[in-house]
Amino acid sequence: MAPRVEAAVIGCGLIGASWAALLAAHGHAVKAYDPDPARRAQLAETVARLRRQLLELRADAGGSVTVAGDLAAALDGATFVLESAPERLDLKVDLLAEMDRHCPADVVIATSTSSLLLSDMTARCAHRDRFIVAHPFNPPHLMPLVELFGTSPSVLDRAEAFFRALHKQTIRLKREVPGHIANRLGAALWQEAVHLVASGVADVADIDAALIHGPAMRWAVQGTHLTYHLGGGAGGIRHYLDHLGPSQERRWQSLGKVQLTADVKKMLIDGIEQEAAGRSVANLEAERDRFLIDLLKLRDHL
Repeated sequence: MAPRVEAAVIGCGLIGASWAALLAAHGHAVKAYDPDPARRAQLAETVARLRRQLLELRADAGGSVTVAGDLAAALDGATFVLESAPERLDLKVDLLAEMDRHCPADVVIATSTSSLLLSDMTARCAHRDRFIVAHPFNPPHLMPLVELFGTSPSVLDRAEAFFRALHKQTIRLKREVPGHIANRLGAALWQEAVHLVASGVADVADIDAALIHGPAMRWAVQGTHLTYHLGGGAGGIRHYLDHLGPSQERRWQSLGKVQLTADVKKMLIDGIEQEAAGRSVANLEAERDRFLIDLLKLRDHL
């Protein structure tokens, strides 16, 4: 188990609550703060539910989550900070600058932003090198991925060690880019999925089924580059590029561009409602989490 850390979680929505549960399950002392009183009041119940999920994967190390009354109290004594405020640049700029003033210069502050640039968010910070992007995939307490970007190699080393002790799979970006890596890949895929709906190629449910029962199964094992490597047979990626590269280029050229017009939005909403078949968002989240837990158990035995 990692050494006990006094961690601060700023923002107690979907992502922040998940971080708090994961940290506490690994034995850390967590102080959490959100400006919304309703979220502060709900945090204990949410964390308890998520920790019950984590118990299916490994023993709970008995950490704690304390709700702080204000930002300064949450940051007091913290040695590692995870910020998960709403995805608004103006809010992040103000918040990170305030956190910078409250925390000693050696404290790592990680933002869970899904698309904003670190250089923009830290524009008013005095100690910019101690800030990093640590973008998790939702829900962070179950999904292994954390994408890291920062300007200080030593800070990134500390952060990587911290997250790996939480059983996270970390990757580092060589330069910052909106959406980082995983969200850009997801956005590219979804753009084509929406285009296929909008152009009348297939229904929402069939497009999801094509992904679930086709590429996604292979991607979960080897990603997209190694998948194409195997697509080249014994000759691997060299053979694939030589013999099938032109057909891949033709597919790239035929990919669609689509705007989220009112008509397209209605097609998506109607299709998703049909696919959900009356299941609420909470029901769908429970189904997703149940599958993720089972998948993580399987991966642990590989």
